Amino acid sequence: MGSSNITANHELHFVFMNYDPEYERLRSNKTKKGAKELHLYLSKKHDELLANTFEAGSYQKTLSLVIVDGFAAEITDDQANVLRSAKQVRLVEKNQELS
Repeated sequence: MGSSNITANHELHFVFMNYDPEYERLRSNKTKKGAKELHLYLSKKHDELLANTFEAGSYQKTLSLVIVDGFAAEITDDQANVLRSAKQVRLVEKNQELS
């Protein structure tokens, strides 16, 4: 792994993906094997989107969500705007801390 360029400008954002028929197909398989396949599929899909969009080390994915096709990542506001324009992405929202 390369060095990380994560700075104070990076904040947690949630990224939700557009409709994906493969996600829906895998999600309908309620077996343990199906759950594992879904997790692997989404993790790879989300990793590839980030890797193809940003320089390695300029972001940090913190988790992939399975209940919805989405993930959380430490990214800058500029990176969030880039993701908002990606055709696979439906919505990008910055995490809101509740006090």
